[in-house]
Amino acid sequence: MRFHDRQDAAVQLLPLLEEYRDKNPVILAIPRGGVPIGCILAKALKGQLDLLMTKKIGAPGNPEFAIGAVGPDFVLIENEFPVDRTYLQQESKRIQQQLKERYALFRKGQLPLPLEGKTVIITDDGIATGRTLLAALPALRKKNPKELIISVPVCSVPARMRLEPLVDKLISCDDPDPFIGVGRFYENFEEVTDAQVLFLIEENQKTNHEANS
Repeated sequence: MRFHDRQDAAVQLLPLLEEYRDKNPVILAIPRGGVPIGCILAKALKGQLDLLMTKKIGAPGNPEFAIGAVGPDFVLIENEFPVDRTYLQQESKRIQQQLKERYALFRKGQLPLPLEGKTVIITDDGIATGRTLLAALPALRKKNPKELIISVPVCSVPARMRLEPLVDKLISCDDPDPFIGVGRFYENFEEVTDAQVLFLIEENQKTNHEANS
């Protein structure tokens, strides 16, 4: 399955999420690629949009090779990689501060939405390995959502096997095997900019304000 762009991918996801319409779900979009999808889902499902900030920790000297993942309130290191503890502490702290600053930028200082008792739907433009998301799920569970769901246009089979046991549902349009890379399933996979993320979040907030006024 191929998608024209992220907007098309979101539209194709929507029929699979129909049961969550009018349940006021919280859509957690992973910046930056997940935000265009999250905005469409939040509007169509009459939910609220927030961001899930997470980033991999790269190996010393090889930043593209992930040895763990970090969020504003969690750190997960994969134990099979023998890495200096001081490096891990310093790098984790640096990335956490960066994520907090970016969240504040995108959300303009607003606090994260409460998740307790909520249906929470995590979305991105696709999942290749699932490692960074794997780190976030235990922290999200501690916030006591009613349901924790992952919904993406495309997900690799290994990522599904890794993540599905940790959530209530993993919903995708396609689980191709072999999986070459998320971008290969899009005709238009242009990078989403910070400015676009800010614009989309502001548009979502305007829509919510108009709906509630």
